[in-house]
Amino acid sequence: MEISTSQISRYILDLQNELKGDNPAPAHMAAGGHGIFKDAECAIMAASKAQKRLMEYSLKDRGRFIEAMRDAARENARRLAETAHEETGYGHVEDKVAKNLLAADKTPGIEDLNTMAASGDNGLMLTEMAPYGVIGAITPSTNPTATVINNGIGMIAGGNAVVFNPHPGAKKSSLLAVRIMNEAIVAAGGPDNLLCAPEEPTLDTSSVIMSHPLVKLLVVTGGEAVVRTAMKTGKKCIAAGPGNPPVVVDSTADIKKAAADIVKGACYENCILCIAEKEILVESCVADVLIREMVKEGAYLADEKELSAIVEKVMITAKDGSYAPNKRYVGRDASYILKEAGIRTDREAKIIIAEVPFEHPLVMTEMLMPVIPVTRVATVEEAIEKAVIAENGCHHTAMMHSENVNNLTKMARAADTTIFVKNAPSYAGLGIDGEGYTTLTIATPTGEGLTSAKNFTRSRRCTLHGSFRIV
Repeated sequence: MEISTSQISRYILDLQNELKGDNPAPAHMAAGGHGIFKDAECAIMAASKAQKRLMEYSLKDRGRFIEAMRDAARENARRLAETAHEETGYGHVEDKVAKNLLAADKTPGIEDLNTMAASGDNGLMLTEMAPYGVIGAITPSTNPTATVINNGIGMIAGGNAVVFNPHPGAKKSSLLAVRIMNEAIVAAGGPDNLLCAPEEPTLDTSSVIMSHPLVKLLVVTGGEAVVRTAMKTGKKCIAAGPGNPPVVVDSTADIKKAAADIVKGACYENCILCIAEKEILVESCVADVLIREMVKEGAYLADEKELSAIVEKVMITAKDGSYAPNKRYVGRDASYILKEAGIRTDREAKIIIAEVPFEHPLVMTEMLMPVIPVTRVATVEEAIEKAVIAENGCHHTAMMHSENVNNLTKMARAADTTIFVKNAPSYAGLGIDGEGYTTLTIATPTGEGLTSAKNFTRSRRCTLHGSFRIV
């Protein structure tokens, strides 16, 4: 959908009239229910108006709105988690509650915005972080509510408004999060509609958001196809791409702890997080012990026949011969996958593991489900080399369990990933039982890495010649 010059002119006139109090509700803009609008254009127009209002408030006010959003996210963490789980079927409710709380507690706010100043013989230079205005955000079905909370806090902290185009498979939970965040801002005395979305998100509404001239920045958290589309728009784009994170276990590792950590990380949300352990490369001399300990921690070890039945269910082959996960099993429980494959077990399985050669398609395919291949290697050098190949050049995430600092350093340098986790579950890289801030938008293709408020701003410099130098 293209936006005409006359439409933009009408919008600007309406905005001017509204600021003067002459036209509080333009006829062409349907009244949104705390950010939810009948179509993408109405959502964009409302977001633009709200962002103009936000700029009339102080930075301290903005901080107060952010705190209100955090409180609302905490209070509604379970409601949002249950809605997302019911809608998508992915992961576990308790894990989704934890993600929502993580986003509420560890997403940086206005404290992430730093002003820089320099003075010298020629006067003063001041650089401040300014908003883009309206941001268009594409959000996934895997982390729907946590991404809205995380992106919403960071983008509004940067002084922006945001128009979300949620994944259609998670629209109910995503729109609920949008509404809750807006209600919190309004209750704190701020403008409504700083977070907006079309009530029926589709590929068409995504196209409108991406191409609209009032949308100055695109932030995409999704699959390769939508990332490629966004990057072709010619607009500034922050894109979170796929990952196929390997985990290496060497002979010096605390094997019992490594086994527990791997099961925890791969089981969390049934492995739908892009940072989660997707394949294991282990030195042969400790492989048997690692597998045995993982089984003790709740992993189900599939034999060759069982693995064939599992792969037949969970993998599909494209016309070009490449492999992909069967979407029916993405984010599903390991026990459910076993049952679907006709495998009976007398205990609940947290994840499924199976020994495979490195060439097996499970190793090279991001499965987004708790089916984890294990490959034996002769040396740690071979493990690192094959881990880099399995990671597919995504530069996303890698893990290693080792007590050898040199081996850890070799792995970190070779993997060259945005996140590298040592001796912990993968989710430690997001700040769960690990240090640092969190994000649900890890921008590997465009290089921003773990995004925060500062990434949603542009740098503006002001130079004053010959003054304010007092030394």
